[in-house]
Amino acid sequence: MENATMATAANQFRPDYAVPPGWILEERLEVQSMSQAEFARRCGRSAKLISEIIAGKAPLEPETAIQFEKVLGVDADLWLSIESGYQLHRAREADAVRATAAIAWAKTFPINDLAKRGCFAKPVNPVDAVSKLLAFFGVGSHDAWNSQYGLAEVAYRHSPSFKSNEIALATWLRLGELDAEQQECAAYSEAQFKVAVKQIRALTREPVDQAIPRARALCNEAGVALALVPPLAKTALSGAAWWISPRKPVIQLSARHKSDDHLWFSFYHEAAHILLHSKKSVFVDDKSRDGTDEEKEADAWACNTLVPTAAWRQFVSTGPRSERAIRDFADSQGIAPGIVVGMLQHSGILPWTHLNGLKTRLTWSTDVED
Repeated sequence: MENATMATAANQFRPDYAVPPGWILEERLEVQSMSQAEFARRCGRSAKLISEIIAGKAPLEPETAIQFEKVLGVDADLWLSIESGYQLHRAREADAVRATAAIAWAKTFPINDLAKRGCFAKPVNPVDAVSKLLAFFGVGSHDAWNSQYGLAEVAYRHSPSFKSNEIALATWLRLGELDAEQQECAAYSEAQFKVAVKQIRALTREPVDQAIPRARALCNEAGVALALVPPLAKTALSGAAWWISPRKPVIQLSARHKSDDHLWFSFYHEAAHILLHSKKSVFVDDKSRDGTDEEKEADAWACNTLVPTAAWRQFVSTGPRSERAIRDFADSQGIAPGIVVGMLQHSGILPWTHLNGLKTRLTWSTDVED
């Protein structure tokens, strides 16, 4: 009967308070009127070890638990379960102390935005926010986050005028990483990806909500993850390109300008980084289109892929300014007219206010302010 009572008490153990197995051992010895010295002799252990176990200063090892079982008739796995719960509680207490020290760091992240996006439940307190944030990034501590995601550890490549907040940038990229991890992709094939980007040109003429899933499928078949992630506050960026593994590159788009020309040009710009540039860098792009040779090369590749250089020069030489001329040229190239408008505007041929009606405006189900 006493053993049943012992088991019931142990099953009610909860790690929200620290109960070392030694406390229960001490109560058990009192019930059986057995001194610590006698118990130690029966177990073949030193009195010092038994005293330290009772005081919670020494862990209860499996071999010792088996000896307890033989002397007291309480299963070894029950003793070890109590020990495990106690040690876990101590570890959680230590983790809470570390989390408290990281509260100020966690406050620099867009916690509320992440909760609204369903990344985790709204934290109940600052320590809980730290815990949820670390779980979101898949790291065990603030220091581990710095090692995995800190700017000193990640080879970010962007223009000198890039203005995004570093914390917001790392968070946005993590959202893309999580999206990419869920996409089932073939092993990367450069040849197949080149075919895919040519096929996607025609999709620019389709409604975006239909074109993007089809574009993603083509990318996935070529081994590339395509992630659309709404921008976070303080992230003035259009897209990013990077490799989640040696066999899986990622193109991540924000659609922050909410127009089809920006979206598709960003896609082709990021595709250029995948095809032309280092696998070890994270290319992060804003609207400035200035800076490194790699950015200029990616722009040139995107332009030439959307509209071959010879055809573009011929078209521009006609001084196109009418809606009809732009629609006819877009039809001849098999791309959306909004893309042609955007390219003319960036080239300085059209003012930024002209013919924007040919562009398709985009919306997110939940818009996020820049």
